[in-house]
Amino acid sequence: MTQESAHQPYGTPEVPRVAVRGEAHLEVDPEIARITVTVTARGTDRRTALEDLTRRNNTVLDLVKSYGDAVEKLETGAFSINPELTRHGRAERIRAYHGRVHITAELGDFTALGELTTRLADLELTSVDGPWWALRPTSPAHGEARRQAVLEAVQRAREYAAALGAELAALVELADLGAENAPAYPPAPGGMRTMAFSASEETAPPLDLEPQRQTVHAQVNARFTMTPPQL
Repeated sequence: MTQESAHQPYGTPEVPRVAVRGEAHLEVDPEIARITVTVTARGTDRRTALEDLTRRNNTVLDLVKSYGDAVEKLETGAFSINPELTRHGRAERIRAYHGRVHITAELGDFTALGELTTRLADLELTSVDGPWWALRPTSPAHGEARRQAVLEAVQRAREYAAALGAELAALVELADLGAENAPAYPPAPGGMRTMAFSASEETAPPLDLEPQRQTVHAQVNARFTMTPPQL
């Protein structure tokens, strides 16, 4: 192949090109599960609300941390404390204060997930959302999907060339269109609904949570040169 033909964008009769797309869709088991915990408190004055919120927040953090290595990440998100106003005649007065803290926990051990979510939801004025199942960014599933997408592109190009009585000669371009997992935080079907329970005398039995399989998608565009077809 001459240098001039190599720079032809659409190939030449002597060095024709074939452009194909390769795709791969894999279904794999999730590797991590995320839950969000919302702790609330209410008091007639700001200090009381803050003290109750601090106590409940510490209770949640201590409980989550007690699961050790099963919890891979623990983060505190938004915190707020707001006055509730009520109108008395022409004036507004503060009736109460409402506090709220959001906590996110990420678990890699699903055997502890059901028990932890149940114990969290059993705490006073505490709600739990999730789980949201996901793969780690470094999961081998992403690389496997990309590899299969490339193999499909090569196979498809060979089939086109063979249909013309030709063979593939060289790879000209391979464009990665991305390999991505399902969104990390959608309230997906099969996930756990929001739970909000008051503390009870007896501990509720652990929830039986079935991990939701994840779809990994990869897509590439590939261009090849091939030998002259037998027309």
